[in-house]
Amino acid sequence: MTMVSDDDVTEVRRAKRSWPAQYKLDILNEIEAAKESGATTVQEICRREGLYSSLICEWRKQRDAGALEGLRDGKAGRPKKDPVRAELARLRGRVTSLEQELETATELVEAQGKVSALLQEMSRKSANPNNGRR
Repeated sequence: MTMVSDDDVTEVRRAKRSWPAQYKLDILNEIEAAKESGATTVQEICRREGLYSSLICEWRKQRDAGALEGLRDGKAGRPKKDPVRAELARLRGRVTSLEQELETATELVEAQGKVSALLQEMSRKSANPNNGRR
């Protein structure tokens, strides 16, 4: 008698499937046409496509809410970044950086002016031997 350990059992998960909006609309239209003509049933369509009836109900709700119409001609994926906005963000960052550099340079120029004035004052005092001595 062999025992199967938990390490020997592997769980296989099916990847979550997704369908484009156009496919959903096509299936819903086919189901509506099948109901009217009576040629095929909803179950036959679902079996053929590998779908569950709960999905069809969800797709109907999406269609009735208008969610599928908005996605009909849209491209999949995230929308492209606006190059103007990206350039604007880059330039705003550059302006901030340059403003900080300008503030630092202004402080340095002010400090150099004060040092220069102090050195001139000391130079005048040392050049005038009578200043401060009697």
